[in-house]
Amino acid sequence: MAQHREPGVHLVRTDENVEEIAALGQLLGGPVGIDAVLGDLNRQGRRSHGWHGRRVGRALTWDAADRSTRDWWPQGVSTSADASDTEEIAGRRVLAVTWYAKQVGGIHQGARITFWDLADNHYRHVLLVVPTLRDGRLELEPLKVHAGGVVWLGPYLHVAATSRGFITFRLDDLMRIPDDLGGGELRALGVRGDQVASYGYRYVLPVRFSYRAVTDDGHAKLRYSFLSLDRGSTPPALVAGEYALRRDQTHRLARFPVDVGSWLLETGEDGRSQPTELDRGVPRMQGASVVDGTWYATVSNGPFLPGSLAVGRPGRLRRHLLALPVGPEDIAFWPSTDSFWSVTEHPFRRWIVEIPRAGLRER
Repeated sequence: MAQHREPGVHLVRTDENVEEIAALGQLLGGPVGIDAVLGDLNRQGRRSHGWHGRRVGRALTWDAADRSTRDWWPQGVSTSADASDTEEIAGRRVLAVTWYAKQVGGIHQGARITFWDLADNHYRHVLLVVPTLRDGRLELEPLKVHAGGVVWLGPYLHVAATSRGFITFRLDDLMRIPDDLGGGELRALGVRGDQVASYGYRYVLPVRFSYRAVTDDGHAKLRYSFLSLDRGSTPPALVAGEYALRRDQTHRLARFPVDVGSWLLETGEDGRSQPTELDRGVPRMQGASVVDGTWYATVSNGPFLPGSLAVGRPGRLRRHLLALPVGPEDIAFWPSTDSFWSVTEHPFRRWIVEIPRAGLRER
């Protein structure tokens, strides 16, 4: 039976950056993929103790530099449980966290993604880049998006891009900057002859394509502030939602069905991907996940007050106060542990937290 499609908003997939990625691969010696990154994690996180919210079961934190930096701000979270039915990638249980950069000294480094091994809390940052060909010459640009949400779905990463829709990467395209080619400046990104500058990052992940947000006349444009995956629905669905600071702004939740053959969005004959649901959430939502038809949304309360969890059905979400640390962002569900993962953004109060679902009821 054909599913109902909500009119007014939809996504259109752009062409793939096939030639651009091939040119980058030729320069760097070809892609290395996610296994190479997971085998080369270079930073050490740790458990964090103390009070992190009424509903938090476990908290992790970054190394000293990442806990304190004001140049980069963590936003989105997904997991290997989203990516694979086995909940593992290369035998590891992995978190993926997106960050956006502030402009510092006239330089905007764009966005990055971090892969974190839950077995030993080692992790590594990977720079997200936009490859272009101009008159046959390869160029690299930073991906300037807020990266407020991410979904790791099969071989793909989908990164939220607010009014633009979302940006899609293929993890098979991950590339390593060889020592003999990485002679560029730490404050630069680009290609100069056979040298590649990548702000000092060892690995880069180029944009494969985008899902461009389109709005029909007379409808409010949907902001793709955050993303998550509902694996429990048939078919699975990519969940998107809007952050709204004020109550008079739209704060909607949307579901886009996923084609399980390709792990991309279902697309109609007109080339559009349309949501099957478009419902009302709550103001200040930073992320939302769906489990067995119940929605779980993280809600921020400014830079000094603990965050909340809103639980229930769209239009009837009820808040669990003091549930989360200050500054909660995106949220992802891990089925086998029946728990959620979320991240917080503020310097010196920057955690990755696990939240057991038990006890989170609609009130």
